[in-house]
Amino acid sequence: MNHRILLALLLLPTSLFCQTFTESNLPIVVINTEGVPIPDEPKIPGTMKIIDNGPGQLNHPDDPGNIYDGGIGIEIRGSYSASLPQKPYAIETRDAQQNDLDVSLFGWPEESDYVLLANYNDKVFMRNVLAFYLSNEMGHYASRTRFCEVVVNGQYNGIYVFGEKIKRDKGRVNIAKLDPDEISGEPLTGGYIFKCDYWTTSDSWQSPYHPIDHPDFNVRFVYYVPKPEDIVAQQKSYIKDYVSAYEKALYSDEFDDPNLGYHPYVNTNSFIDYFIVNELARNNDGFKKSYYFFKDRDGIDKRINSGPVWDFDWAWKNIDECPIFAATDGSGWAYKVNDCWPDNNSPGWQVRLLQDTAYANETRCRWDFLRQDVLNTDSLHAWIDNNVALLQDAQTRHYLRWPILGLNVGTPVIGPIPTTWEGEIADFKHWIDLRLAWLDANIPGNCWTTSVSAPATEHPIIFPNPASDYCFVEWPNHLISSLPELFNINGDRVVIPSQINSGTVKLILDGIPQGFYLVKLTDKVGEIQWLKISVIR
Repeated sequence: MNHRILLALLLLPTSLFCQTFTESNLPIVVINTEGVPIPDEPKIPGTMKIIDNGPGQLNHPDDPGNIYDGGIGIEIRGSYSASLPQKPYAIETRDAQQNDLDVSLFGWPEESDYVLLANYNDKVFMRNVLAFYLSNEMGHYASRTRFCEVVVNGQYNGIYVFGEKIKRDKGRVNIAKLDPDEISGEPLTGGYIFKCDYWTTSDSWQSPYHPIDHPDFNVRFVYYVPKPEDIVAQQKSYIKDYVSAYEKALYSDEFDDPNLGYHPYVNTNSFIDYFIVNELARNNDGFKKSYYFFKDRDGIDKRINSGPVWDFDWAWKNIDECPIFAATDGSGWAYKVNDCWPDNNSPGWQVRLLQDTAYANETRCRWDFLRQDVLNTDSLHAWIDNNVALLQDAQTRHYLRWPILGLNVGTPVIGPIPTTWEGEIADFKHWIDLRLAWLDANIPGNCWTTSVSAPATEHPIIFPNPASDYCFVEWPNHLISSLPELFNINGDRVVIPSQINSGTVKLILDGIPQGFYLVKLTDKVGEIQWLKISVIR
C-alpha cells in the first residue's frame, strides 16, 4: 500500500472504526473467538451466529441466530487479499467436539466449509458474485453466495460475501468420491479436482509440456481433491498421466481431429463458458491462478471440465499490471496472460484450442447466444441495479468502517478514482459496456445468427458439426413451427432438451451417446428438412 495512503488511514478519527451497528436488511454474521486473534492458519475454535429474518425484515446483531448458531473453526484465507485490512476468512462449522458438522445455510445443500470474502479490494462488492451468477446462469456450478454484514469479536467489519468453498460434494462439484484405497480399475479414474495456482513441490506436479506461445515456461498443476496430504501415489500418477495424454493430443498435428485430437479429453462447453466469463471480466487471475478443473470417473464422464470459476476481485477494472489489463478501451485478452510474464504461469490451453476452427466457431455461437439473454447489456445493468438497491444502506456503514472511497487501495487501478459509491457503480457499468462492445467485435470464430446477415440460402444450417454438448439450428427465411426432433441411426426418436430464441434453436446433446443422428425440421407451412449431425465425446 502507498505510504501516504497508509498514513492517511492511520490518522482517521477512531470514531469511524467504532460506529454503532444496530440493524441491517442484509443477513448479519456474528463471530466470536473470545478475543483470540484469528490467525492465517490453522483454524481456531469459535462461535458463529447468522441472523436472517427474511425479505422485508430487518436483522439485529442481538437477535437469536436463526440460520446458524453454533461452533466453528476459523482462519484468515487468501494470499494478497489476506494482506489487506479487511480480512477474508475460511469457516468450518463444527460440533461440540470440534468435528466437522454438515449444515444447510440459507437453504443451500448441507456442508461444513464456507468462506467470507472481504470487499476491501472490491468497492462495488459485486465482482465475485456477478461472475458466479453468470456461470450459474450458463448451467455450471459456482459457489452460492449471500451478501452480509459481519461483526468479529464485537467489532463491525463491513460488507462481506458469504459463500461456499469449492469442494467435491453432490451439492457442489458433483463428482465421485475417491478414497485412498481406490488405486486401480474404474474407481481410480475419478473424481479429481486440480488447479493452476501458487504451488510447492509437495502439493503439485510439473507438466511435461509447455504453453504453445511460451515454450520456455514451465507449468505446474496443484492437487486439490483429493487433498495433497491425502492423495496416494497411484492417484497422483493417474491424474498426471491423464492430463499429459490430453496435452499430447492438444499439441499434436491432429489436435483438431474429433477422434485423434483433444476432443475426447475435454468438455468443450465448460471450457468455452469458462473462457467467456473470465474474458468478459478480463480476469487477471482467471487463466493463471484459482484456475480449477475437475474430472469424474470414466463411467460417468471421462472428460476434463473447466471450472468452477473463482477469484474475481482483480477483475472488471483497469489495473496497472501489464498492457493487457491496463487498457482503458475495453480491449485485451486475459487468456494471453503469459505475455505479462505472470507470477504463476498459465498452461495456455486456450491459445491452442482457439486454433481449432470448429472450437472458435462454437465459441462465437455461444457468445452470440448468451448476448441475447444472460449477457444482454440491459440484463447485466438490471442485475447490478437490483444489488445496488439491496446494498444501499449497508454500503454507508461499510465505508464508515473502511473509508477508502477516492483512494487507490488494493489492486492498483488506472485512471480517476471515484469519491462516491455511486461513482464506483457508474464506472463498473461503463467498464462492462466497453468490454461487451470490444468482445462483440473480437470474439473469434464465425456464427450465422439472426444478429448478423445470414448467407443468401434457403437451406437450414446446423453448427457446430461435429458437436459435443450442444448445437444450434437455423433455417434462414423460414419460421420453424415446432422444436426439431432428433433420431438415431435406427430411426428411434431421442428426447433431448431444446431452446428457441429469436429463430435460433439450441439442441442440448449432453448425455446422448457418440454417433450420427438426424435432425428433423418442420416450418410453418409444413415443409420438412433433414440434417445430419455427428455427436462426439
